[in-house]
Amino acid sequence: MRDADRADVVVVGAGVVGLGAALAAVDRGLRVIVVERGSEASGASIRNFGHLCVTPQAGVALEYGRAAREIWRRLAREAGVWLCESGTFVAARADDELAVLAEFAAAHAPAAGAADAGAAGGGAAADGAAVELLGAAEFEARVPVAAGSVVGGALLPADLQANPRQALGAVTAYLAGRGVDFRFRTAVGRIEPGLVSTSRGDLVAGHVVVAVNHDVDLLFPDVAEREGIVRCGLDMLRVAADLRMPLAAPLLTGWSLLRYGAFAGLASTAALRDRLHGERPDLAAIDLNQMYTQLPDGTLIVGDTHYRGRTVAPFQSEAAADALLEEARRLFGTTSLRVLERWQGVYASGPDDYLDLEVRPDVHLAAATTGIGMTTGFGLAEAVVARFAGPRADLTSSSIQEGSTR
Repeated sequence: MRDADRADVVVVGAGVVGLGAALAAVDRGLRVIVVERGSEASGASIRNFGHLCVTPQAGVALEYGRAAREIWRRLAREAGVWLCESGTFVAARADDELAVLAEFAAAHAPAAGAADAGAAGGGAAADGAAVELLGAAEFEARVPVAAGSVVGGALLPADLQANPRQALGAVTAYLAGRGVDFRFRTAVGRIEPGLVSTSRGDLVAGHVVVAVNHDVDLLFPDVAEREGIVRCGLDMLRVAADLRMPLAAPLLTGWSLLRYGAFAGLASTAALRDRLHGERPDLAAIDLNQMYTQLPDGTLIVGDTHYRGRTVAPFQSEAAADALLEEARRLFGTTSLRVLERWQGVYASGPDDYLDLEVRPDVHLAAATTGIGMTTGFGLAEAVVARFAGPRADLTSSSIQEGSTR
């Protein structure tokens, strides 16, 4: 076997988690081969909003999100990733939505004396804890929503925005420049401890990180079935929109408050869920997350719906697109929305936030299983690699280094 086909770490999959594992390994001086079945990554890691929504996470997802935030900022400097430290706006169009934001802000208010300590360690905004409540007039002055459409809102300053269509290519090129060996258009068949069999021959590996998201059921079907991993499909649009001002940051709505862990666990969220589902069972039926981001070219990403199964049919309902567009028109107060692109996203969905297992000696499965891979995937990958390769000297959070595995 050629020396070129031997590596300390073989990563299967070149999405966000796979690239994160490659970065974590090469940072530790390890030889890395990344195997990707496509000519480039084209899955969940580019079919998303580019919203790095750290603040709304909870538990280990928040820890991974905080770690990932710093990695994204580093890659903006070192790899040329387009990144906007924009924060996130959340529109409250009813009093119960404002009540959720107020409860969230109270729970995340910095303790007395924490400001000075926070400044030394990056501050509340740096670790994703800051929440700024906004009145209706101030919100409308900063966000292009329709006049009179909100009762208030919030800004989550720590959140970021990337352009997924640019980011993966930039990170891939950066890692290749650091010596990571990418094997594109190469399918993986069998994975055993120390061995990855591919359509271009066998690779010998010290460790294998399998980061193929929903396709884990193709490589490890028994694990996927045991862990309850299915596919989640979603509908998204890119539109040309005549807004009264640019959308300077990702925008969430009341429907979003039902989805993210830090909001969903609040006492006031139950009443909001009852009201939204009771008033709009049609939107509840498509499992709406009504949110928006604006790309650097000025176009708007509109989404999204959710539907789950072992197989996601490729046939998209036009009714879902109609609902997304109608809600966007109402929120922004415009009829000028021209659809430029439509697509179907697919990601792994499971009962937990992550699939994080050592399924065989030195064979590690890693995936975000709640649609937060863009936000937290780099943190997950760092934790997985740290468990077998040791901590990086410049990372001090023991919770990230240790992570959790089963």
